[in-house]
Amino acid sequence: MKISVLGCGRWGSFIGWYLQTHGNEVCLYGPEGGEAYRVLAETGKNEYVNLDKRIFLTCDLAAALDFADTAVISIPSQALRGFVQKIKETDPAAVRKTYILCMKGVEVSTGDRLSQVMIEAGVRKENIAVWVGPGHIQAFTQGIPNCMVIDSYSNELKRRLCDEFTSPLIRFYYGEDMIGTELGAAAKNVMGIVAGMLDGCGYTALKGALMARGAREVARLIKAMGGNELSAYGLAHLGDYEATLFSPYSHNRAYGETIISGRIFEKLAEGVPTAKALKGLGEKYKVDLPITNAVYEICYEKREDESGKEKGLQVLERLFSREVKSEFYQ
Repeated sequence: MKISVLGCGRWGSFIGWYLQTHGNEVCLYGPEGGEAYRVLAETGKNEYVNLDKRIFLTCDLAAALDFADTAVISIPSQALRGFVQKIKETDPAAVRKTYILCMKGVEVSTGDRLSQVMIEAGVRKENIAVWVGPGHIQAFTQGIPNCMVIDSYSNELKRRLCDEFTSPLIRFYYGEDMIGTELGAAAKNVMGIVAGMLDGCGYTALKGALMARGAREVARLIKAMGGNELSAYGLAHLGDYEATLFSPYSHNRAYGETIISGRIFEKLAEGVPTAKALKGLGEKYKVDLPITNAVYEICYEKREDESGKEKGLQVLERLFSREVKSEFYQ
């Protein structure tokens, strides 16, 4: 199978490596002048993978689009709408291709799920899939296996991709709910920030409660938006918690810890804009999202003269002072 991977950062470079290693012809694209592309072009590797010389590495988007009829997109979620517009300007016929979104987020400005952004750009919904779930590149490249999920509006597409991409390193499952799969994957990063804050405060024992309560509020939102609330307990959300809440490799967990310590975190933490987007969805659909709202408050409403730890403990105390209610309230 020929596949173009659009985006050569952390996940994009790994996906290119993984797909080529398991028998596919791969083109890996990154924008000219981008640091990730420069490192790969000059050294043939980055801190995560060594690229096989058979991978076609390019900064020419037109060449990458021409390479294959199937493309994986792996870029920051908030940049997707602009990037799809760039694809259309480069090759108007590219909207007819099959796109696999290997990214997690909700667009802040609209509240749209990422597949909705693609549909609004003119891509047929039956040609869109999402690839999400647990696993860290550092573990995969050591040969440590994991399970992931591919979902799509098309049963035929998701089954074909799962069957073709499954290997001894990654076992894929067929997703069954695009709303739940996308929302669950995005919301997991928000919970990762909280986990890092708990680590920073020395409250690591609370992560079990975070997993349970976080999954419940995400399930409520999924249901309100027309999805299957059980999706919150699948691989895309609860299944991905271990990789995010407990791993030293998680950017979102590390970001939360740096909030408490007062350090600066320089890498991408998708949970920050996602908290803002989910807060808006909670208000729109009238769903109680106490943990998500707490992350929003900490990330966006902390005073300059207030330390991250002070703010974090203040918000945690408020969460614990909420009225007592049934565990599975709607």
